[in-house]
Amino acid sequence: MPHLTSTTASDATGTGVRTALGVPGYAHPLVAPAQWAELARPGTPLDWVVLNVAAGPGTRPDPHCLEAAGRLRNAGVRVLGHLDLTHGARARGDLLADAQRHLDWYRVDGFFLDRCPGGREALPEVRRALRLVRATGDAPHLVLGHDSHPYPGYAENADQLVTFRGSWSRYRFSQVAEWTADYPPDRFCHFVHGVPRGHLEEALRIARWQGAGTIYFTDRTDGGRRVDPWETMPGYWDEIVSRVGTGVSE
Repeated sequence: MPHLTSTTASDATGTGVRTALGVPGYAHPLVAPAQWAELARPGTPLDWVVLNVAAGPGTRPDPHCLEAAGRLRNAGVRVLGHLDLTHGARARGDLLADAQRHLDWYRVDGFFLDRCPGGREALPEVRRALRLVRATGDAPHLVLGHDSHPYPGYAENADQLVTFRGSWSRYRFSQVAEWTADYPPDRFCHFVHGVPRGHLEEALRIARWQGAGTIYFTDRTDGGRRVDPWETMPGYWDEIVSRVGTGVSE
């Protein structure tokens, strides 16, 4: 278990951490065309956007997803294909096949490996899977979706780690593992749902203090784990774009 250090929003003032948005994946572009188009707006401070066609690349090329991915790439936005590691239970052959489809059909720039295990014992198998995935493209950007702090060795095997994914009620009292201080902020991502508009600045300060360079905050909730809070844009999208883009942290 990594050693944790508590943090408060007030401690974060003046950290100087550069922050960008990482989008976990909106609803299908046919269902949410305006939201996908908004992501390609010039000047939006995006680190990357996850393309999840159907719990992965789907079974055949989807023209709507191809158009959305192409629009983002043309705007200079990194597109990541969604891969599900199923907590380490996914067969490497199936994982590799999905990665290749993402590349062949949508020309993704990397992969978001969801439900990634975080224990020390699983690291060798995850490392082998990452070597296979990395070999499919030209230095693909790899993000591991742990959702909590994993064994530190994972940080040496991917470009970024998601070390928090959950509710605002948990995030505002969250702790950061001390070992993360050995890495730059652009190595870590935080996804937080249920963040009220009035607490947006507090959430940004927590992220900066904990050293997370890529974030996604939304006022949408999971409805008691019944809905996906990441499928739609937050109601304060313009405000968070403005704050992240200018590095505002009063």
